Amino acid sequence: MTLNVGKEVAALKRMTVTQLRAKHVEAFGEQTHSGHKEYLVKRIAWRIQVQAEGDLSQRARQRARELANDADLRTHAPRQQVQDSDQPGITTTATVCFDHDPRVPMPGSFITRRYKDQDIVVKVLPKGFEFEGDIYRSLSAVATAATGKHWNGFHFFNLGKNGKRT
Repeated sequence: MTLNVGKEVAALKRMTVTQLRAKHVEAFGEQTHSGHKEYLVKRIAWRIQVQAEGDLSQRARQRARELANDADLRTHAPRQQVQDSDQPGITTTATVCFDHDPRVPMPGSFITRRYKDQDIVVKVLPKGFEFEGDIYRSLSAVATAATGKHWNGFHFFNLGKNGKRT
């Protein structure tokens, strides 16, 4: 009799923790102290799959042991050592200030607006804006070029404080 592993796993997911514990005894022949439903489902599903399709080959087991032995596992985070900042290889932190209007997103970003069934997409450059291959000095110039009417660029693109849309 072949097992349908997919149906068995689906049935496991519908079981309560008490039922899963009983199923664990049936699958492994021993009690479990776990009350974690997802863990029990995964563990029993693995066992059902092994019974249906077979376990890992000896070669795969040996390779897994080799990989585990070669792994440099860190059990604790490294301590932060205070050293002279003149030494090479020491990471330092500093605040970076950008010289741009805080209402405009960072260079490389895109600003979009839907206007009369058209998507207006503007790329923010370090010194200006790119719209349809042309470079403009202000968002107002972009809005005027896109619509043919004079607009305040920040209002047209709904940009408020810190470049966030309002």
